[in-house]
Amino acid sequence: MGRNLDITRSLRIVENLKSVLLDDVAGLYRHLADPVLEDTRNVAADTLSDMIVVGYLLGKRLGVDYSTMDRHISKKIRLGLIHENEIEKYFGDLSELARMRSSEVREAK
Repeated sequence: MGRNLDITRSLRIVENLKSVLLDDVAGLYRHLADPVLEDTRNVAADTLSDMIVVGYLLGKRLGVDYSTMDRHISKKIRLGLIHENEIEKYFGDLSELARMRSSEVREAK
């Protein structure tokens, strides 16, 4: 009986995290569609950071540990740099993100 309860609890948590993620995406869309864009940076920072945290938590519930998530993120950044992603080409955002992530790793050591 305990195992069934754990499975049910895990499924409920996964469904809840998916709902939170979708709600965050919808909330960001609603805010960006508002003709009077006030406080956009704060709303975007709060919503996007929440989506990242929820993504990590959802990954963990689906069996993907945090270090694996980080490795995949780093790989996607490197691939974007190699393939000259459009956002990198015009703005250099991936290079900036790669530098920021590598400095965080150095500071953590």
